[in-house]
Amino acid sequence: MKYLNLITLLFLITSCSGTKRVVQATSKETPETIKTLDSISENVKPIEDNIPEPIVVAENGQPTESKPEIENEISKSFNHYSWTDLLQKHVSHQGNVNYKGFKADRKAVLNYITNLSENTPNDSWTKEDKLAYWINAYNVLTVDLILRHYPIESIKDIKKPWDQRYWKLGDKWYNLNEIEHQILRKMNEPRIHFAIVCASFSCPKLQNKAFEATNLYGQLTNATKSFLSDSKRNSISENNIELSKIFQWFSQDFNQNGSLIDFLNLYSDVKISEKAKKNFKDYDWTLNE
Repeated sequence: MKYLNLITLLFLITSCSGTKRVVQATSKETPETIKTLDSISENVKPIEDNIPEPIVVAENGQPTESKPEIENEISKSFNHYSWTDLLQKHVSHQGNVNYKGFKADRKAVLNYITNLSENTPNDSWTKEDKLAYWINAYNVLTVDLILRHYPIESIKDIKKPWDQRYWKLGDKWYNLNEIEHQILRKMNEPRIHFAIVCASFSCPKLQNKAFEATNLYGQLTNATKSFLSDSKRNSISENNIELSKIFQWFSQDFNQNGSLIDFLNLYSDVKISEKAKKNFKDYDWTLNE
């Protein structure tokens, strides 16, 4: 036992001295060591940069990893989620607008308008992004116009409603006439007339979801078909059509690629004859509540 303890003591002394020599050797930064450490630091992010990528929730509710290309696309345009939230709360599927509800949410309405003002279209935006932006802008500004004067029975109770410059988007003050006639109509998309809403019964219904660039043309097609099939606003048969005055007021917009009948037949459930008799309905300016 005496000899065993002695051997153990000698082993511990040898191990400690060996460890000390290893520590001393590794603490000396030779040029080769420094070069190696520098090359590692160039290829490894600092700890604070190694943050997990954010999670994006897809439409189906499942999380997906965000992609750089998606982030770049978002930075070029503007999403309208907050406007969709408001529309879902205060607009029915039939297009009836709860202006009292909107008035209670006026702060959220103004916040969305502020976001529009801070994110105006630029040259990097696609045509679809620009169309969606200006359609949504027109509709929210129309709602805000009504809220500024509510309660009223008609938008026409407001003095020159479409000429009021209440809103600054970017560096410029706009009115509704300018957005419709100087911007939207010049983009050669006649279906905008079924997407922008004048807060009146005879108008196309206010959709309860914002227009988005990713599905814009599908949304415009659905809005057009819905408007044409609404017998309160248009009465269509093969040989007789009684149309909204929108088709009279903006006739040149619907004749760009053929006749008005050609346009209607693209979206009507009824095949209309080129010889069909045509009349226009009286326009009801009663508030679309």
